[in-house]
Amino acid sequence: MAFACDNCGKTAISGRSQRHGRGVAGKRWKKRAQMTIKVFKPNLQKIAVVVSGKRMSLKLCAKCLKKFRGKGKLQSFPNAILG
Repeated sequence: MAFACDNCGKTAISGRSQRHGRGVAGKRWKKRAQMTIKVFKPNLQKIAVVVSGKRMSLKLCAKCLKKFRGKGKLQSFPNAILG
């Protein structure tokens, strides 16, 4: 899949979004705006890593990237070692 995290498989999801249009008096919504479909995309970062001696380009979401860096699995940004 093109827009997905290579580690956890997180992809874009859709949900409802409603514009905030208030009424005139009393801060009531007299005429509500219609619900629209919104696509929520993950924060994907492209990173180059070395896996078993081969340089690979991975797309990781920010949560997975933070997790790998916190555990010390990614040493340096351009030539990292994942394993």
